[in-house]
Amino acid sequence: MSRFGKNRRVFFFEEPIFEDAVEPHLRTQTCPQTGIYVLAPVLPRGLDKVQINSLQRDLLNSLLKENNIQDYIAWYYTPTAMEFTSAFDPKLTVYDCMDELSAFSGAPPSMRDNEQALFRQAQLVFTGGKSLFEAKRKQHSSVYLFPSSVDVAHFQRARQVREQPEDQRSIGKPRFGFAGVIDERMDIELLRQVAKKRPDWQFVLLGPVVKINPATLPSAPNIHLLGMKSYADLPAYMSGWDVGVLPFALNESTRFISPTKTPEYLAAGLRVISTPIRDVVTPYEQLGLVSIAENAQQFLEAGERLLIEGSTPEFRERADEFLRQSSWDQTSSEMEKLMENKLLLDNSRDAHRRTVSVDSLAEGVRNV
Repeated sequence: MSRFGKNRRVFFFEEPIFEDAVEPHLRTQTCPQTGIYVLAPVLPRGLDKVQINSLQRDLLNSLLKENNIQDYIAWYYTPTAMEFTSAFDPKLTVYDCMDELSAFSGAPPSMRDNEQALFRQAQLVFTGGKSLFEAKRKQHSSVYLFPSSVDVAHFQRARQVREQPEDQRSIGKPRFGFAGVIDERMDIELLRQVAKKRPDWQFVLLGPVVKINPATLPSAPNIHLLGMKSYADLPAYMSGWDVGVLPFALNESTRFISPTKTPEYLAAGLRVISTPIRDVVTPYEQLGLVSIAENAQQFLEAGERLLIEGSTPEFRERADEFLRQSSWDQTSSEMEKLMENKLLLDNSRDAHRRTVSVDSLAEGVRNV
């Protein structure tokens, strides 16, 4: 049984929310399924970076005191949080590195310095893809690879859905779908060219448009921007697609990505086309689960082929066999074992240090 036990509490500290004329406080929600506390610091508008970090530090300190939290594990998704947590003293620090955030558009120059500080503090570093693993293991002694996992049962619901979501119902077929953030990582020109050359193909894009001007996105009768959708609704949308697409540009922001949509599309029973992202080529393309297209012409050829082949029972069986190795339950179990072992090792070292100190003191007394 895990040493963490069933009574552990998890607090998820989100990005701050800024409002007018408000006293700094934590807005708290509790997930009914998991019991996780989701905390959003609410701060007044107009603060500078130093003030924002100071208030977040105060709010987090208050949280620890009010809940009598002394022995805890700190889990970081972004190095930026080091700016208000570096003085804290967790029992164990985990850096869950899912992306090369410093390469993203608008990333602050301090991102790399904060990451180096986090590397010095963290005992464990988890990476979300092989490319990222190869880059980060040169910077830390305990880096482990955990490729994108998937809630297979959740996305497999797409295979049984019969009724389409209202805003997708009237869109014609065939449908090529994308679900994710629409930002500088998307190859907009590729999408524009393919949509223009195949006006009968419908492109459904789910997700928020961030960090790019929406006006730069191609506008055409067969391109449908349906906006942000809840995680719970994604299988229903995917059920109406013929092909899932990953039209990522090849640039610094995509150099280390391992798209979680790849296994999600496969669990939904979809055929998939992707640009040659390294962590998609290996292993998905090598296993024959994803078609790779380097340009618009190759995308068109792959799309035509996959529409003819369809998602056969044999293909789904091969995809499911691969996905059995990619469940979140398996990933979390392996992560937890590493954390337990690290805590046991550190406790053993602390006990050894205390023994050495006592022995040294005794030897000193004997020599007096």
